[in-house]
Amino acid sequence: MASLINVINVQGEREPFSLKKVYRSVLRSGGSKELAHKISNEIEAIIYPDISTKEIFKNIKSKLKKESIETAIRFSLKEGMRKLGPTGFLFEKYIGDLFREHGYTVKTNKWLKGKCIDYETDVLLEKNNTILIGECKYRNHSGERIDVGVCLKVYASFIDIKNGNGFKKEIKPLVITNTKFTTKAIKYAECQGIELLGWNYPIDNGLERLIESKNLYPITVLPSFNQSFVEYFSNHEIMTVKDILLIDIAKLSKKAKIPASQLEKLKKEAEALCH
Repeated sequence: MASLINVINVQGEREPFSLKKVYRSVLRSGGSKELAHKISNEIEAIIYPDISTKEIFKNIKSKLKKESIETAIRFSLKEGMRKLGPTGFLFEKYIGDLFREHGYTVKTNKWLKGKCIDYETDVLLEKNNTILIGECKYRNHSGERIDVGVCLKVYASFIDIKNGNGFKKEIKPLVITNTKFTTKAIKYAECQGIELLGWNYPIDNGLERLIESKNLYPITVLPSFNQSFVEYFSNHEIMTVKDILLIDIAKLSKKAKIPASQLEKLKKEAEALCH
């Protein structure tokens, strides 16, 4: 049985293959129960000892593309987030757009005065009577984790800012990442009151949930997206799939020197995902 077979995860460790994970991943991506069963059975049939989870992911994605392009795109969200690199600049811009969509006032790269020194913050988020001082930690390699050292540094900066800045509203530190947190990082953050937002954290209300709830997928999830588009699109505030829906193909093709056929593919994929 495939359930007794070990696979190699992104950390290079062996772990038992889980057919339930495959089934749930398809459901989470918007697939029907029938589709989840079908994909699970097809994956179970090709599993072999020590196959990588990366290879399993590729197979699921390939099979989903044939069945439902919108489900395949949603399934690729985590991979798409890693394509916002290679640096964290685009991730910070994207996070700003995401929080604006959720009703926050957003300021990026703002300097805040501390008691000892000044600090440049990635994102300053304000809503109601609370200000979140956000530190963005982007990772473009599968399996990377945000460890406790990041939280220690963020908390130290936060205390200095709190002691040296005359905020009249409640302020809180926040760490945002496109990956997961280590157990120690979570434990320390809970102890010190640091807000964390990452992949599947908080549980059932992580970064992916904020994205899915507003259909605010990054453009990098679209199958026809080419990394050579990144710089132009980001400079012209085309960061999300919703932005693609608003483009004038003829004008953008001429301006950006991107073939109209490629832009048409992107727009069709965006329409499939959003509608």
